[in-house]
Amino acid sequence: MLLRPAAASDAAAITAIHNAQGVATTASYELHPGTAAERAEWLARQQREGFPVLVAVDGDDTVLGFAAYGRFRELPGYDLTVEHSVYVAPDHEHAGIGLLLMAELIDLARQAGLHAMVGVVDADNTASLAFHERLGFTNHGVLPQVGRKFGRWLDVAMLVRLLDDSPDT
Repeated sequence: MLLRPAAASDAAAITAIHNAQGVATTASYELHPGTAAERAEWLARQQREGFPVLVAVDGDDTVLGFAAYGRFRELPGYDLTVEHSVYVAPDHEHAGIGLLLMAELIDLARQAGLHAMVGVVDADNTASLAFHERLGFTNHGVLPQVGRKFGRWLDVAMLVRLLDDSPDT
């Protein structure tokens, strides 16, 4: 397996993974399946703004998972904080791919001089909560009923990992 920056040619595979793992579940609050064209546009925007999108590929260059980070919020006071996403193809879960993608993403964020990485996770997604805890994220609270999907209100957990040891100045 190899980790590499995503290319435009990966858009269809990334879309398929996100539709299966994000749209069909509460891992994302996206309500409708995306298209490869929409994902290619997102990828180009990420690249223009200097935000990484990584893919994990096998020996045949088949995309097994992807991870990215982008702006946490638009206000300039949040410029050193990012929000991340990580998704692994359904038939490759529990093989350590997500951990490898996240370790590399965290390293890239540190290299970029960022201070904090945020994960916004469905509060009932115990597997994702445990995954993030294993990566050093801490749960800083639950926002009740801020999302709605599958006909019900959903709570989100706000997970944070500090990336540096900077004093509060």
